Amino acid sequence: MQSKLLQLLDTSDTPHFLFRVFAAVVLACLFTGIATEMYFLAGIPAVLLIVYLTIVDFRKTFLLLAACIPLSTELILPNGFGTDLPTEPLMVGLMLVGLIYLLRHGKEMDGRFLRHPITLLLLFHLSWIVISAITSQLLSVSIKFVLAKAWYVATFFFLASRMLNNEREVRQFFWAVFSTLLLTVLIVMLRHAAYGFSFADIYRVLHPFYRNHVAYASIIVVFLPFIWYVRKWYPAYSRAWWVLSISLVILLAAIQLSYTRAAYVSVIIAIGAFYIIRWRLTKYVLLLALAGIIGMAAFMSYGNRYLEYAPNYETTISHQDFNNLLQATYSGEDISTMERVYRWVAGFHMSIEAPIFGFGPGNFHNFYKTYTVTSFRTYVSDNPDKSGIHSYYLMTLVEQGLPGLLFFLLLSAYALLRGEAIYHRARLEKDKHMVMMALLSLIIILSLLIINDLIETDKVGPFFFVNLALLINLDLRLQTEAANE
Repeated sequence: MQSKLLQLLDTSDTPHFLFRVFAAVVLACLFTGIATEMYFLAGIPAVLLIVYLTIVDFRKTFLLLAACIPLSTELILPNGFGTDLPTEPLMVGLMLVGLIYLLRHGKEMDGRFLRHPITLLLLFHLSWIVISAITSQLLSVSIKFVLAKAWYVATFFFLASRMLNNEREVRQFFWAVFSTLLLTVLIVMLRHAAYGFSFADIYRVLHPFYRNHVAYASIIVVFLPFIWYVRKWYPAYSRAWWVLSISLVILLAAIQLSYTRAAYVSVIIAIGAFYIIRWRLTKYVLLLALAGIIGMAAFMSYGNRYLEYAPNYETTISHQDFNNLLQATYSGEDISTMERVYRWVAGFHMSIEAPIFGFGPGNFHNFYKTYTVTSFRTYVSDNPDKSGIHSYYLMTLVEQGLPGLLFFLLLSAYALLRGEAIYHRARLEKDKHMVMMALLSLIIILSLLIINDLIETDKVGPFFFVNLALLINLDLRLQTEAANE
């Protein structure tokens, strides 16, 4: 008996020993979970496996996180908080691992990344979020917002800058996301086909991967530039080229069948942005956009002219036919559009009330109803889902004040201008592809943010920070190559 025990504990053959231990843990957790009806215990072995993988090579865990982005599901917790599984726990774990790595290897890292203007503007943006959280009118909500922002930035900006340093690593990241994204799209489309691809039934087929059709369409359209340009990295008519070409058609069809107007418009904007960048017109377009926004705000606020655009409560309804929805949008009788206006009007009133520090990150929903204008009310204004303002720019103004909005706009505008300069400085075709890929994806995100607040979601937010990291990495590499010449 003793000899058998010694044989079992013999660790000279470590892999077999670890396998026996892991098998024992799996069986113990499985049987305990069934016996106690605490089925979540069956997931403990998977958690232990991820922890081991992270210790051995956290690059693989980063790729696992990337693959989980399209697969993740939202879980609502008590007290109104929510999390995304499994992405958010993985982000937290990788953030902690990244901090340990920084402590051990900080001196080996390229300090130019931290000194890069895009990084500095991002840090200014984050610093003001912390300041506005300290002055928040509901501190607990703002702290959760700051923590979530911290692990998004730590994982998909700082850690991603180490994980995505060359073409091979970018390809690995691409295939990790692409494989699961295509899987979820095929599942959704097969389910949707059972309903005849009906506009009224799109909501039935998205669970558990996507909260709504906007999140579904947004992640597809944000990832389109990656598919378009990575496809060019493979020989024409090769197996990978065919897979990506066919998938591109499938994903474009999925966008069409998602019935998401913002996604349609963002595709058109991306096509136009390609030529704007090629022709070095970005700064002029940004100035024109800024003038247009200021002019529109002045026009609508002068003499309370915005009140003339209040909807008719009785005729502003939801629509079951997409063609009717488009027509209702033009005539101001679409409930989704006019509910946005209802909240935007409240948001402008809130921004006047707290113009410097705002109401605190994450606090729009907790305070906006006392600032609404009754004439803009719709049938869904009770807002049982506790959704936000549906405009990231206005949300930033309301929750972080005017300085918060300016920091975000400066970060976004500078990234686009610097990206255009990087594109024209690059000599290799693949470098041009990479920078254009990141720029177009970033532009699509920024266009979606006009009528959505998506950066805080795990379907879109990661790509915003990854795109920034890609631009900086390529900029630094081109600087190094120029210095060596």
